[in-house]
Order: sequence, then structure tokens, then C-alpha cells
Amino acid sequence: MAHSIKRIRTIALVGQSGSGKTSLTEALLAKAGAIPAAGSVERGTTVGDYTPLEKQLQHSLKLAVASFDFQETKIHLLDTPGYPDFLGHALPALAAVETAAVVINAQNGIEMMTGRFLQAAAKRGLDRLIVVNKIDADNVDLEELLEQIQAAFGKECLPLNLPAGRASKVSDCFFAPSGEADFSSVEEAHQKLIDQVVEVDEKLMEKYLEKGEVSPEELHEPLEAALREGHLIPVVFVSAKTGAGIAELLDVIVKLLPNPA
Repeated sequence: MAHSIKRIRTIALVGQSGSGKTSLTEALLAKAGAIPAAGSVERGTTVGDYTPLEKQLQHSLKLAVASFDFQETKIHLLDTPGYPDFLGHALPALAAVETAAVVINAQNGIEMMTGRFLQAAAKRGLDRLIVVNKIDADNVDLEELLEQIQAAFGKECLPLNLPAGRASKVSDCFFAPSGEADFSSVEEAHQKLIDQVVEVDEKLMEKYLEKGEVSPEELHEPLEAALREGHLIPVVFVSAKTGAGIAELLDVIVKLLPNPA
């Protein structure tokens, strides 16, 4: 299928080794129907880690590319290695994409490579997305982790969704701000998103201040501008293991992330 440039997304999954980038790639491919089922790093059945040494070590040693169609959109995912020794394979991936999705292991929190990749993406003027993976893991405090992310990287790091049902699913904070969440408030998160996005559009801000509300459709172009300018760094929650938040992440990629045009 031929795609117009407006229906193409290019994203690099970057982050510390162990954050689950390869498993996340598998979960996205499976949810989109590109593969019958998600492979396993432990069993050596993933699309990205296909060399004998990667299967033996159970982590990525090089850049891997996965391309698939979803909702009439062509998505190119670049799965990168996370060990500092392999930065030569990871950093060049940022030259080929519009969006850097920085993956964080919810158990380990912010690690050395997290900030390194966010800084590198900002230097290149890329849209940045923070993906908190492994939200189903034991002994994680997702509320505290979100606070740490905002303290480390700025108040512009705002959740597009929040964990719900004891991290078994996520609630959308952008299009449907009426759900429940395990912490904080979906409605409050929605309000913060609007407040942040309208700041990049003077006319929309005037309308918002006058009427007190704007539609999601009116927010779409300002949202893209906020992403490009680094005025908004969305945070999403997922579990590549259970599938929580994976469908929602695909929707974010297709509906909200800018295209190469």
C-alpha cells in the first residue's frame, strides 16, 4: 500500500538497557496485526533480536527496524540498544526519525541513559515521548515516578493517559477525560494538558480564556506545535507484558504524533 507522507510515522525507541524496548516493539507489532503473536526476549523469538549472540545475551546489540501498517498509517519503529557501549548504534537512529520515544523501566525509574537520550533528542529538535513500561511490575510507585520525571525534565512532561484498574489498563486523559485512575485525576490531567497546549496558540488561548473550553479537534494542531517546540513532552504508561496501554500507544502514534510533512 502506498502512503502519503501525512500517513507516515517514524519513531525511535531509545532508553536504558532493560527498559523493555524490544518487548514493546513486539507488543506493538502484535497489537497492530503485523505478527501473529508477540515474541519473547527470553525465548529468543523476537523480530528485532534475531542474531545468535543477541538471543544468547537476551539484549539488543544493534539497531533493528520494524515497519508495519495500522489504521492506514505506515509506522517505522527503530528499536535501539540501551547499553552505553552501543551508543554508536542508538544515537544515529535519531537522525532518521521525527519522534524519540524514551522508554523507562517503571521498576528502575530514571536511569543514566534516560536523560542522555532526552537531551540528544532535544538537541536534534525532535518530538519527545516518554513511555513508562512495566507498569504491572511488583513494588512500583507510578505516581512518585511521574513526579520524579517532572522534577528531572520539567513541568512540560504531562501524562496523556494514567494507569487504572491497578495498572491493568490505562485511562485516556486527552480525548476522554472522564475515566478513573489509580492515582491523581484524569480530569485534572486533561486540564493540565489543555493549559499547556493552548499556550502555543494565542487565538486559541483567547478563546479558551473566554469560553473556558476547547474541543480536542481544535487542540490537534497546537498539540503538534507544542511537541515540535518541546513545550509538551507526553508521558504514557504501558506494559509490554500484559498489553496494558499498547492499543492506546498505537492511537497516540497515529492520531497525535506529527508526520514528516
